[in-house]
Amino acid sequence: MTSTTPPAPAMTRPSRSAPRRPSPVPLLARLIIWGGGAAVLALWWRDTPSVVGAAGWLTGAGRITGLLAGYACAVLLLLMARVPLLDRAVGTDRLARWHALGGRYTISLVCAHVLLIIWGYALESHTGPVNQTTTLVLHYPDLLKGTIGFLLFLVTAIVSARAVRRRVPYETWHLLHFATYLAVFLAFGHQLSNGADFTGNRPARMVWYTLYIAVAALLAWYRFTVPVHRALRHRLYVTEVRPEAPGVVSVYLSGSRLAELRADPGQFFRWRFLTRGLWWAANPYSLSAAPHPAYLRITVKASGGHSAALARLRPGTRVLAEGPYGAFTARHRRARKTLLLGGGVGITPLRTLFETLPGEVILVYRARRPEDLALRAELDGVAAARGAAVHYVVDEPAAWSSPLTAGALRDLVPDLAERDVYLCGPPGMAQAALRALRAAGVPRRRIHHESFAL
Repeated sequence: MTSTTPPAPAMTRPSRSAPRRPSPVPLLARLIIWGGGAAVLALWWRDTPSVVGAAGWLTGAGRITGLLAGYACAVLLLLMARVPLLDRAVGTDRLARWHALGGRYTISLVCAHVLLIIWGYALESHTGPVNQTTTLVLHYPDLLKGTIGFLLFLVTAIVSARAVRRRVPYETWHLLHFATYLAVFLAFGHQLSNGADFTGNRPARMVWYTLYIAVAALLAWYRFTVPVHRALRHRLYVTEVRPEAPGVVSVYLSGSRLAELRADPGQFFRWRFLTRGLWWAANPYSLSAAPHPAYLRITVKASGGHSAALARLRPGTRVLAEGPYGAFTARHRRARKTLLLGGGVGITPLRTLFETLPGEVILVYRARRPEDLALRAELDGVAAARGAAVHYVVDEPAAWSSPLTAGALRDLVPDLAERDVYLCGPPGMAQAALRALRAAGVPRRRIHHESFAL
């Protein structure tokens, strides 16, 4: 292994590909998910000839919420299985938003299922809720394991709540999130052994087994087998760590057969650096230079313990990389003219797109101070090479500042409403930019947003 200094990023010619039509995959995915939910409701309807009395209504509602919660668990796991077809067509951050929204509904369904079943059974057997809960947990098959799974779901929900999530490091939250795998595994058995819609319905049981086995197989393949295979094949390691701006460094990596990774400009990997204090966490960082057969590069701002530690990496440190992921690429371009709008270290995927996107491209890069404009020399070089415009906007000094409003953006880019917009930056800046772009007349379908809140 050698640790030679990598060359400066080579200039890549912009692609000549024409804008593409929207992919049908996101719409098909939604239709399939909602269709599966309708099939679950149809299963309950078929097995429920009548509902009598308060106990019957409560138990029936408990069965419906339980079936929907069981189906939703499989869907949530599938969304995060990192299936390439979904990831490239829908986008990792969009899948994560679907997963987060679905997770809130799933927890609500799980809680409703538990409360409704206990209440309905208590009315039917003329006992109190506490006695009925004890009977269910201790005497019904697989319900003790199901109860443990329910408690794990609650812990995951609490940790994922926004008020708590903001105070928990990404690495800790990500590790605790794996408890959902165990929760689903523990809860699966009681669905089939106690669910009235499965106990006497062999075809329904087989469909449920097929659904969960298929999702488990996809998770095992794309979350574990593929990353291990790629780690052994590409053998990535750090070659250099180079300062770019205050608190910002670029990490250069090399390895074997890098061209086989087939990364597109704008995509990211989940990086696991095999050194003390970092080996247990896999964090997402975008490529900040167009993929090269000899090396890869990421540029990272110190915003937490993990990112700050990257500045201290030594050449030769082994690296595991999962990916490439994300739909923040030229594949989703719909117009011939493009605006790249970045803030802070959000410039990293935009740097690669600025170099490679076809057509007329304008870059607007916002930062707090001039010295915080990372990769500025490279951006100026790309702009000169392709005859593109780049606008730098900073908060300090005030002479260089500009509000993030529709009017201010139109002053910089008069034909803004005719362009595709690729947006990447911190959450606050991104939300303000989304509002400004919509107010400026940019259709939502032409705003491509890479989120920092995965």
